[in-house]
Amino acid sequence: MEYTEQLQNKQTRLAELLAPYYKNELELFDSPPSHHRARAEFRIWHEGECCRYAMGNYQKDGAVCIEECPKVIDAIQKRMWKLLERINASPQTLGHRLFGVEFLATTSDECLITMLYHKKLDEAWSAEAKSLEQELNCKILGRSRKQKIVLSEEFVTETLRIGGKQFTYRQYEGGFTQPNPSVNIKMIEWAIRQAKTIGYGDFLESYCGLGNFTLPLAGYFKKVLATEISKRSIQAALENCRLNNIANITFARLSSEEMTEALTRERMFNRLKEIELHTYDFSTVLVDPPRAGLDEGTITLISKMDHIIYISCNPETLARDLKVLTQTHRVAQAALFDQFPYTEHIESGVFLVKKA
Repeated sequence: MEYTEQLQNKQTRLAELLAPYYKNELELFDSPPSHHRARAEFRIWHEGECCRYAMGNYQKDGAVCIEECPKVIDAIQKRMWKLLERINASPQTLGHRLFGVEFLATTSDECLITMLYHKKLDEAWSAEAKSLEQELNCKILGRSRKQKIVLSEEFVTETLRIGGKQFTYRQYEGGFTQPNPSVNIKMIEWAIRQAKTIGYGDFLESYCGLGNFTLPLAGYFKKVLATEISKRSIQAALENCRLNNIANITFARLSSEEMTEALTRERMFNRLKEIELHTYDFSTVLVDPPRAGLDEGTITLISKMDHIIYISCNPETLARDLKVLTQTHRVAQAALFDQFPYTEHIESGVFLVKKA
C-alpha cells in the first residue's frame, strides 16, 4: 500500500473514533516516507560464525534476516552495515554470543550503539570496540548480565529547531525518546500553538520524560511543574533544563497516580518537601500517557483544569478517556501525527477547553 493511502486509512480510523467528541476535520501531520526513525533495535541471527541483523517472524519460531532498512535515519544507515562487517571480521571477540544491537541517533549525525551479549565482556572486547568507535565515529556501549561498559559517553545530544527557536536534548541509552524527529517537531509546534491561545496561569505536565514538550512550552507559562516516574528521565530532564537555560521548570519524580495524590493532598512525599505545591495556579495540563491511557484519578484531577493537551499513542484509550473528559470539556482541536509510518500505530493529540 502506498504511504498516502496508509495515511488516509489512519485518518479515517481516528476520525471515526473521535466522531462523538469532535466534528471538525483532523489536522494531519505526515512523516518523511523513508529515513525517519532515529531509534532501532535488531536481533542478531547467527549462521555459523556469520552474524546477521534479524527480526522475529510472525510464527515466533524463527527470524527474518534483514538485507536493508530504509526507515532508519542516515546516521544509523551509514553505520549499521559497517558495524556488521566488523562484527563478522571478529567472530570470537565482537560476534561471539552477541544477541542484539540497539541504535540511538540524532539529526546532527551523532550515534550511540549498544551491543548486547550473553557473555562477560573483557579487555579484548573493550579494545576492539574502542577501535570501532573511532572507525565509525560513534559511541559504543556494551551490556551483558550485571555488566555495562561505557567506552566514552552513554548519550547523544539532539538539537531541534522548534517554533523558530533552538532546543538541545541530551538523550541517554535506555531512556524514552520520540523515534521520529521530523514528526516530533510537528507535535511540539502543534502543542505550542494551543498554549499560545491561553496566556495565563501555570503549567502541569505528567509523563514528561526528558522534557521533550516541557522545555519548548515553558516559555508560555509563569511556572511549570513536570512529573515523571523514571529516575533516569528526570536526571536527563534536569540536565536538559540547564543546557537550555530555562529557569521556571520544577521536575518531580512521581507517577501519574502519585502526582494526583500529591496535588489533592491525599499523600505527602518526602521527595516533594522542597516544592511548594500550594503556590501553583494551574491553567493547563499536558498528559502523554502510555498505551493504557489515563488512570481514573488523573482524569478526575485534570477535569478541574481549564485546558488539557492530551498526546496519545493509542486512539482507543484516547476515545475511552474522552468519554469522561468531554463531560466537563469540549475538544477544540484534534490532530494526527504519523510517528510510525508503515505500521498501524497512530499518535494523536487533542486540545480540550473547559465548558462555560
